[in-house]
Amino acid sequence: MRRGTFPDGPSNAAGGPDLRHHGDAEVRDDGEKLTDLAVNVRTGTPPTWLREHLAGSLEGLAAYPDGRAARAAVAARHGVPVERVLLTAGAAEAFVLLARALRVRRPVVVHPQFTEPEAALADAGHAVGRVLLREEDGFRLDASLVPRDADLVVVGNPTNPTSVLHPAEDVARLARPGRVLVVDEAFMDAVPGERESLAGRTDVPGLVVLRSLTKTWGLAGLRIGYVLAEPQVVAALEHAQPLWPVSSPALAAAQACVSARGVSEAADAALAVAADREYLVGLLRELAGLGVSVAGPAEGPFVLVRVPGARAVREQLRGRGLAVRRGDTFPGLGADWVRVAVRDRGVSAGFVAALREALGG
Repeated sequence: MRRGTFPDGPSNAAGGPDLRHHGDAEVRDDGEKLTDLAVNVRTGTPPTWLREHLAGSLEGLAAYPDGRAARAAVAARHGVPVERVLLTAGAAEAFVLLARALRVRRPVVVHPQFTEPEAALADAGHAVGRVLLREEDGFRLDASLVPRDADLVVVGNPTNPTSVLHPAEDVARLARPGRVLVVDEAFMDAVPGERESLAGRTDVPGLVVLRSLTKTWGLAGLRIGYVLAEPQVVAALEHAQPLWPVSSPALAAAQACVSARGVSEAADAALAVAADREYLVGLLRELAGLGVSVAGPAEGPFVLVRVPGARAVREQLRGRGLAVRRGDTFPGLGADWVRVAVRDRGVSAGFVAALREALGG
């Protein structure tokens, strides 16, 4: 067996990580009043202009959704034919479609990363292999760890939860004839310049790029994302979708978010998030003497932080009104990891002060 690879499934009943645990669980029920550092949706969203645009779309709810205009807008945004675009109810739906529609023999998921791809593959009856990237390597992509006979490979970029941005050519190097290469770019629009993106590339065989519009725009409750892939893959995924899978308001949101105004505003937001992230990382580095370390360099709208005794610390933070994302449900991470969303500098300063107190500093 290759170093870093093992054929575990997603069942927490078998003692493995709970792949169905996501950040929203941290802020449900008794967590609703906590300051949310667990969910990676940008605060202050949707912006007023987008809310008004969505409200206007409600006038047409009596008609069945027609995705042609939104699909064309996404295609124009990335410079590809409409046949290479599929609109989905968030990127999460795309993982289910891929698992159900594609006939693959040896799927592999590169971890630590978003756990839904593996869960969807397992639910569809696949035996899923894992490739574990290592902390000592900075959680950087190591293509040599991916089995050569893997015919579906899933990797995030930038990766949730590590916030690592892999070079585009390193990711593209995973492609080969007969393999589907799925790149989860749900957070790429939060990277200034979207550098290292493979969206719009048509020269990489078997490439499937997934995008989400829910994070930057605060549309998690609306569910909108899309797939960029070869036409035959798009056709197979579309065939697996139910009729009218994306609502009319979600289609309106897609058009707005990929418009010139939307792209420009997302670019500005990415720069602001990057500056706020550097501020947060700088504060966290001051806690190195207390055993705190940050994976990185971080490039997403969140950071992965190693905290001694993180389980107890998370509970203490909740008592101080702060919710962070536990890290032990991600394969390849242990109980001493938490993921922290990037917020404004006041919130970040308050969080780090509370963390210092929880660690006895």
